[in-house]
Amino acid sequence: MNGWTMARVVRQLAACVCLLSCLVPAHAATDTIRIMVGGIEKQIYIPAALAERLGYFKEQGLDVQLLSDTSGVNAEDELLTGSAQGVVGFYDHTIYLQAKGKFVQAVIQFSQAPGEAEIVTSKLADAVRSPADFKGRTAGVTGLGSSTHLLTQYLAAIHGVKSGEMTVVAVGSGARFVEAMRQGRIDVGMTTEPTVSRLLQSGDARLLVDLRTPRSTDKVLGGVYPGACLYMTTLWVSTHRSQVQRLVNALVKALHYIDTHSAEDIAALMPADFYLGDKALYVTALRDSKSMFISNGAMPASGPATVLKVMKMVSHAVQGKPIDLSRTYTTEFTSAAR
Repeated sequence: MNGWTMARVVRQLAACVCLLSCLVPAHAATDTIRIMVGGIEKQIYIPAALAERLGYFKEQGLDVQLLSDTSGVNAEDELLTGSAQGVVGFYDHTIYLQAKGKFVQAVIQFSQAPGEAEIVTSKLADAVRSPADFKGRTAGVTGLGSSTHLLTQYLAAIHGVKSGEMTVVAVGSGARFVEAMRQGRIDVGMTTEPTVSRLLQSGDARLLVDLRTPRSTDKVLGGVYPGACLYMTTLWVSTHRSQVQRLVNALVKALHYIDTHSAEDIAALMPADFYLGDKALYVTALRDSKSMFISNGAMPASGPATVLKVMKMVSHAVQGKPIDLSRTYTTEFTSAAR
C-alpha cells in the first residue's frame, strides 16, 4: 500500500469515527458506576432501589450497579479501596473520614432522620425502660463503627451509661438481626424498617427510642439529623461532574416519586424479599416513616451540626479534630437537578 492510499484510508476511518460519535447520544452509558448500599432492602435506602427499578439511572444514560452489604462500614471500605465509586449510607461517615484525613462528600441527602429505632427484647421490657438501663446489657448494632453503633453509644451516654458499661456486638440487619434478638444474643438493639416493625408486631420486642421520623428525632437528638445519602470521594466528584449530576438527577426524581406517591405504590415496585414475609406490615412501616425523606435531596442547613454534636460526644476519632462541615457535603448538584 503506497503513502497516498494509506492517507486515504486513514481519512476514511477518521470520518467513520466522527460519524459514529455523532450518532451516540450525549448521555450514553459509558463505564459502570458501582455503588455500595449498606443494606439495599432497608427502607431508609429506598430512593436508590427506586431509581433502579423505575429506570431513572438508564434514563440519564448511566450504567449503575447497586451492590448491597449489611453494614455501612463495609461499604465505606469499598469506596476507599476504589472498588466502588459511591456509597449509599449515612452522612456521619463523611465527618468520620475527614477526621481521618480522607475527604468524601454527600452529593445528595435522602433523609432528615435516621429512620431507625432502639428496641428491647420483650423478655427484658420491664427491666430496660430507657437507655439509662443499658448498663450490663448487650446491645446489637449492624456493624461496629456503623451509624447504629454511633447512635446507640450516644443514647447510652446522654443517659449516663459509659461505653465500657455495656457490650456492643455486630449482628447485621434484617433476618440476622431478628434471629439475634429472638435467640437472646442481644438484649437491646438498633435497626431499621421493616425489621423494627416485624419484631414489634410479633411481640419479640418493645420500642425504647424512636428515630424514624423528623419529629421523634428532634425530641431525642435536638434537631434535624441527616441520615441516608449518597457520598463519594471529593476527588471522584471533581473529576466526574457529569456523571455525578446525572446520578443526582435520577435520585432526585426518585425522591420526588416518594413524595408524590403512596406507600402502597412504592412498595409495589420493590422485590418481594424486601417485605420480610409481610407486605402489609412493610407498607404500614413505610407510610409511618415516609416523612423522613427530603423531596429535593438538599442537605438541611442545620443538619450537619447536629450530627457533629453527636459524634463529638462519643467518637474518639472525631473528638479534638478540626472538622470543616462545608467539605462534607455539597448542594451544587441537587440545586441543578432536573
